[in-house]
Amino acid sequence: MIGIIMFAVCLLMLLWGFPVAFTFGGVALIFGMISEGPQLFAFMPFRIMSVMQNTVMMAIPLFIFMGVVLQRTRLAEQLLTAMGRLFGGLPGGLAIATILVGALLAASTGVVGASVVAMGLISLPVMLAHKYDQRLSCGTICAAGTLGQIVPPSIILIILGDVLGLPVGDLFKAAVIPGVVLVGLYIAYILILTRLRPETAPAMPEDSGLSRKQEIVSALIAIIPPLALIVIVLGSIFTGIATPTESSALGGVGAIVLAIAYRQFSFRMVWDSARDTVKVTAMVFAILIGATAFSMVFSYTGGDYLLEEWMLALPGEKWGFLILAMLVILLLGFFIDFVEISFIVVPILAPVAEALGINMLWFAILIAMNLQTSFLTPPFGFSLFYLKGVSPPSVKTTDIYKGVVPFIGLQALVLALLFVFPEWFGMSSSY
Repeated sequence: MIGIIMFAVCLLMLLWGFPVAFTFGGVALIFGMISEGPQLFAFMPFRIMSVMQNTVMMAIPLFIFMGVVLQRTRLAEQLLTAMGRLFGGLPGGLAIATILVGALLAASTGVVGASVVAMGLISLPVMLAHKYDQRLSCGTICAAGTLGQIVPPSIILIILGDVLGLPVGDLFKAAVIPGVVLVGLYIAYILILTRLRPETAPAMPEDSGLSRKQEIVSALIAIIPPLALIVIVLGSIFTGIATPTESSALGGVGAIVLAIAYRQFSFRMVWDSARDTVKVTAMVFAILIGATAFSMVFSYTGGDYLLEEWMLALPGEKWGFLILAMLVILLLGFFIDFVEISFIVVPILAPVAEALGINMLWFAILIAMNLQTSFLTPPFGFSLFYLKGVSPPSVKTTDIYKGVVPFIGLQALVLALLFVFPEWFGMSSSY
């Protein structure tokens, strides 16, 4: 039972606000010394070395760098302005533009926090100025920003690929259809809502200074460069020309080229982007090393065997396990970040899934979609805090909470469809 006690202690310490990496590493050190003694940690240098030599994980800092550089080129601002002009004449047009820009930002940056903050700063004041309902505005921005969890190249998919031993390119391919379906449902919801209640998202008045042709041209100028980068990066992976690590390096170079094209390039910008990348990467790898120590002690104390035996005995076998696993991940997502869940919880669940004959590619996409939902769920959804931090004082926290509820329902619908009808998304539930 030592492993189970370790897990409970870690959760309690995280709820009290202790740093994640040091929590997992510290708990592993204490319980490892108690149960096995210092000789257990003789293997740690080899485990850390294997982490540092993992070429798949090299894609994480490179994709983060690509996203940060694009963030500093004012890409989001130009996209939102152009798309807002293009769709603003429709009821709910600004909300639709926000969803589409969120999808493009997700595919070009993969960083949820940056997307939510950018759209919160740029899109929210415009929507509120045009008399959009506050709840709809907040929910749209949060939902669009969290698309970075499922739309490739997603950082979570790279981490899951490493943890589950799956090709990252296959994960990217498998995530495309669920991501497109989710974007389509978001837009359909906005169109239906504005048809039933036009006052929630009135159409923008036409800009007499620009013709329709000029609006289309300005939108294409804003869309084509980042779209070309997405096609090059993902296309090189899907066609097998480059590995995800190689394509992430290509994406970093492409982001610099776009910065030059947008006349936003400076060595100061590169320095700041590199510094931000190092901060995020250091956080991810510190958590990974702490999680490695935790999983080692958890395994040596027999916690994995105990948990596997209990889960294999669940009623419903495969389906009982999947329902419980999805509920656990959803609940943990209320309190801890997707990185910790991926490095701590997923390795515990993976052997059980394999023993039950579950298709691990499908299992990984279910987890990614589930973790995306956890970004929106009150009261601890990270996207809610990101938006609240940049929203005007008139926007209450309750407005944000109420606004995301319909989008949580849509995410749950896609998760349920993916769960029950995986063949609709080009996948199978079994090997």
